[in-house]
Amino acid sequence: MSDVQLQIGQLPLGQTAEPGSPLGIGLVRDYIALLKPRVMSLVVFTGFVGLLLAPGHIHPVLGTIAILCIAVGAGASGAINMWYDRDIDAVMKRTQGRPIVTGSVDAEAALAFGIVLSAFSVMIMGLAVNWVAAALLALTIGFYVFIYTMWLKRSTPQNIVIGGAAGAFPPMIGWAAVTGSVSLDSVLLFAIIFIWTPPHFWALSLYRCEDYARAGVPMLPVVAGKPETRRQILIYSLLLAPLAVAPWAIGTVGALYGIGAIVLGALFLLGAVNIWREGDGPRAEKAAKQLFAYSILYLFLIFALLVLDRVWHAGLAA
Repeated sequence: MSDVQLQIGQLPLGQTAEPGSPLGIGLVRDYIALLKPRVMSLVVFTGFVGLLLAPGHIHPVLGTIAILCIAVGAGASGAINMWYDRDIDAVMKRTQGRPIVTGSVDAEAALAFGIVLSAFSVMIMGLAVNWVAAALLALTIGFYVFIYTMWLKRSTPQNIVIGGAAGAFPPMIGWAAVTGSVSLDSVLLFAIIFIWTPPHFWALSLYRCEDYARAGVPMLPVVAGKPETRRQILIYSLLLAPLAVAPWAIGTVGALYGIGAIVLGALFLLGAVNIWREGDGPRAEKAAKQLFAYSILYLFLIFALLVLDRVWHAGLAA
């Protein structure tokens, strides 16, 4: 994309919007959009759950700072991702409305915004909370930007499998914010998100296949075909269902969570089987959309159950 295209919609050089003006409000909205707030909300929630489940105590102010740092770090990663991917975002229908593509935000300004927020979030996490949590946050940002965005996304159909680690770190960060360490419990929370990520994104890619192909992104259905993608979705779903029950098995949480995780996992598996059975039939796209939508709800409910189980047992002990 040319510099001229990227400048469309920008304010003239040296001109700024008046505070409170529609243009000023729009610019703030565009910068918020750079942070990928919908993605950030789930990241923040899983980080909060990790913090809540961790043994020990953290002052509420420090806990709030830790969660804010996770949110800012995740948003910063999203901004840098949009800067780097602005060429393919302009090609894909799903991403053509992003601020850099439309020219609402200058590409270099978005990059600077992401870098400053990244450094700020890691430094504040280290100084205010602890440096283990800060190191994990820095690893998360670096993994998403350099390993996933700049390397894997455009080079291998395993981009989501390996790159999914970036989105799986927040519960570990929340846990480390309280304990200053990493344990098997937090690794399991990481593993649930890590294994959840491929079927989640592959369900999306099944009905956005042409978009990815047009942009030259080697998502699994583009490279290996839709039948293989459906098979991989089923395999990962078979792994996810029992893995999600593991926190109950090792005693991190109780039966309320365990039973709920079994039910939710069975429904996830049912959606994967439905995609497999539909094949390339007339309801194939609908089956993929249903699993994609449910996968978001699934992850939220799994982590919500962790909170409910902890609150339930705390109430019984009181």
